[in-house]
Amino acid sequence: MQASKTLEVKKCNKPFNIRLANIASDKSISHRVAIFSLLCNKTSKIKNYLKAEDTLNTLKIIEQLGAKITWDKDILFITPEPKPNTKTEQKSTSPKTPLDCGNSGTAMRLFCGFLSSKEGEFTLIGDKYLQNRPMKRVVEPLNKIGANISSTKDSKTECKAPLYIKGVKNLKAFSYESSISSAQVKTALILAGLQASGVCTYKEKTLSRDHSENILKAMGANIKICVDKSLKIYPLSLSGNLYLNPLDIKVPRDPSSGFFFALAAAIISDCSVLLENISLNPTRIEAYKILAKMGAKVEFFEKENIYEKVGDIKISYNGQLKALDISQNISWLIDELPALSIAMSFAKGTSSVKNALELRVKESDRISALLENLKLCGVKTKEFSDGYEIQGGGFKSAVINSKGDHRLAMSFAIAGLKCNMKIEDSACILTSFPNFEEILKDLG
Repeated sequence: MQASKTLEVKKCNKPFNIRLANIASDKSISHRVAIFSLLCNKTSKIKNYLKAEDTLNTLKIIEQLGAKITWDKDILFITPEPKPNTKTEQKSTSPKTPLDCGNSGTAMRLFCGFLSSKEGEFTLIGDKYLQNRPMKRVVEPLNKIGANISSTKDSKTECKAPLYIKGVKNLKAFSYESSISSAQVKTALILAGLQASGVCTYKEKTLSRDHSENILKAMGANIKICVDKSLKIYPLSLSGNLYLNPLDIKVPRDPSSGFFFALAAAIISDCSVLLENISLNPTRIEAYKILAKMGAKVEFFEKENIYEKVGDIKISYNGQLKALDISQNISWLIDELPALSIAMSFAKGTSSVKNALELRVKESDRISALLENLKLCGVKTKEFSDGYEIQGGGFKSAVINSKGDHRLAMSFAIAGLKCNMKIEDSACILTSFPNFEEILKDLG
């Protein structure tokens, strides 16, 4: 089912108590396993890969890079291009056309790291929203370690797509301390480090999402956590094995996508929702813990732990939510803050978000876009450079514009279950959650 250009959501007039097994597969993990499969020399098997615009664009890119993609119902098989030292070796060539990342900043930043040391010349492009997002945060550290990435839109303050990459063999070993906590920047540097000429170290201010470390280590990469919580990355060339073990993974359901329906259960009287087979990675469920602190009933049920913890989450209405101040673990909340802000708007009291400058460089400037739309809904807000304040208790029906940001679109759609909403430019939902509207209809 395709999202409409304008999505209209009517007030939910009866309680729902549902079990959701069809939440979108995890977007972050889907991007990663597709790219990581190129570090193997055998076929990877991936179940439950997210079939959304962003992640399908990533598959198209790895096909352009020589990988073979095949499907058997819900199972994806990725066979990388033959590597050096094989009888079928072919010299790497530059793709004939640009590599289109669509709306995905994750894909663009991860491919920057991966392609930095690959023979050939590559151009990364995206849609109008992605080409307006700053890429200096990943281009600058990669260039500092010897990569050759440039942009015609480069300046002292920003660097935007199209990005031009000239692969450099044997990137020099590095020791890099990031000024920001970003899983995308960290993963790009890890991918570069795995292909560098010596042992590398990477450190960030606070731990960002750690899917990359978990999955790569399970594939055989030598990545160690040091006493100072930095990462030590040993290149594949020093490990005695030039390739990682192929994946055999089932992508869990996305906790960030599931959180929209957790929000619905938390703000609508007498409702509950059970989200099945969700990633329970601690860096991904912080928003659920915040919702519990605000007064919702939240329960976790672990079911397996292979690449990462996976299980179910049950969220139930437990009375009006209460205001809360958020300033810690922001990198664990960056995708859920728009939905949490809707919760704050219905809560009793004044809530605040601080240390969230990263929101300025997501699919939109999420601070400005979020507050602009909340004001249209009659919510009193105050904007800061790195966050905002929301006075809860007042929310009215409105027509809002998503600014091309799928998480803003879905957050305000959930608000519509309380008081009717119309969301313009809602087709962006397809980038991460193709069946979002279908589940909304299931709620009645």
